[in-house]
Amino acid sequence: MVNVLTMYMSLLRALMKLVGVKPQAVEIEPGTVMRFWVPSDQTTSNTKNKPDKPAVVFVHGFELDGILTWQFQVLALAKEYAVYVPDLLFFGESITDKKERKVAFQAECTAKGLTKLGVEKCTLVGMSYGGVVCFKMAEMYPDLVESMVVGCTVMAMTESISRAGLERIGFSSWSEYLMPDTVKGVKDLLLVATYKLPWMPDFVFKSILEVMFDNRKERLELLQELVVSDKDFIVPRFSQKIHLLWGGDDIIFNMEEARNLKEQLEGKATLQFIENAGHLVQSERPSAYNKHLKKILASLHEDGKKK
Repeated sequence: MVNVLTMYMSLLRALMKLVGVKPQAVEIEPGTVMRFWVPSDQTTSNTKNKPDKPAVVFVHGFELDGILTWQFQVLALAKEYAVYVPDLLFFGESITDKKERKVAFQAECTAKGLTKLGVEKCTLVGMSYGGVVCFKMAEMYPDLVESMVVGCTVMAMTESISRAGLERIGFSSWSEYLMPDTVKGVKDLLLVATYKLPWMPDFVFKSILEVMFDNRKERLELLQELVVSDKDFIVPRFSQKIHLLWGGDDIIFNMEEARNLKEQLEGKATLQFIENAGHLVQSERPSAYNKHLKKILASLHEDGKKK
């Protein structure tokens, strides 16, 4: 049987071309290549012709690759903003021969890739694992990251946050939940991640299983490096404006976690909830998410004009 997700990806690539977005391989360093979806006139060899629009960078979670995660947002925003969507290492077509698996390495490679593409300032939009990467990028590269819109995420996956999250979703480990090897496992992953998963035939879940969970060894290593000791984590001080945009029915990182994160940011962040949406809020309620996101980005752009 033809893989329906592969067929859909071909259609999605055509839709992205229509709105002016294309895939671009960027060599970060020898042995490390990341795929970015970039404005169609963008190349690493001709950064002088970079788009004259505010740059918005969408960073995906652990469930899907970049363009599947953010397809509805890219389609909605590509005309007004210079949109960049990286595939993090070991997702999509991004790969490295390095042994490093920490979040900081994902942040470093993403930032280097954006620099090679001529991005000097940007707003990061991230969710879940991608949100953790966004926080690390903002900490490491404050001159690059002007602002952030993140949700359904944490600043760092500490041991206490990890234990509480696993208890809520009823799994013994993140690898058990995030790296399924059966159709039932894929279905359970999406049931947890959504407020109300629409009915789909099993061959759809089978297609997802066949396409979306490659590089298993390396991704399991990413998960091993994700959790950090409570005593080793120190809350950074951020210079950026930060907006938290959350699925109101997310059980992985629930409302309490969202409010705790806002408190950690000590007045630096706003917090908005989207009702009837779970962890995958940007896919489950794209119209509501896009409405909030457009309003936030417009306010950030206006603030930038006033400076």
